[in-house]
Parts: sequence; structure tokens; C-alpha cells
Amino acid sequence: MKLIADENIAAPLARALRNAGVDIIYVAEFTPGISDDEVLELAKEQHRLLLTEDKDFGELVFRMKRGLPGVIMMRLPEGPWESKWARLNVIIDRHRGRLRGSYTVIEKARVRFRRLPGVDR
Repeated sequence: MKLIADENIAAPLARALRNAGVDIIYVAEFTPGISDDEVLELAKEQHRLLLTEDKDFGELVFRMKRGLPGVIMMRLPEGPWESKWARLNVIIDRHRGRLRGSYTVIEKARVRFRRLPGVDR
């Protein structure tokens, strides 16, 4: 799995993903301060799923029809990064095959998938 983590993702969470063998680019390490459009362009060019906590990406992807391989939106309560890691790790393990081509919303008690238009899985 290849991810690009928006800079609103906690650094320890990005490191945990990397330590778990995920091929991840963390925007805060790579190019901090870039625009959402630039993050989307990187995700698209490098065929990476976008990991974010920023709801603005939903509008860019659906209303403005910005195609990309997939989005994982974390809508979890504030708390330690370890609890977010635990939830994300379960979702990746259980639903790895559904993440590409989907706008995935991870919440505390559920996960939702919405198919992205024009994306081959």
C-alpha cells in the first residue's frame, strides 16, 4: 500500500505506518506548507492513497472532480495518536482491498466507503 499523509496527520502516526511496512510520504517531512491542490497532485502522480483529517478534500475530490487513487478520511475524536493508529490499523487490515478507488471515512464506531468516480481499483 502506498500512502501520502497530509500534514494534519500526527508525526508518530506516520512513523507507525512506516514501521508497519507502509510506503508512505509524510507531507510535513517532504514539502510542508504545500496547498491541498498540490497534495492531491502528488497523490495522483504517485498513485498514492491520501490519508487526512481535513474535510476540505471531500469537496475537492467530489464537487471539483479531482480524481485520485483514494482518500482515507479519519474522523476520530481528539486523543492520543496511539488510539488513532489502533483504529486505522484495523481498517487497513480488514479493508485493504476496498481502500483503492474509495473515499473512506473512518469513525470511532463505523467505516464508510464511497466509490470515487473514474478510478480503477
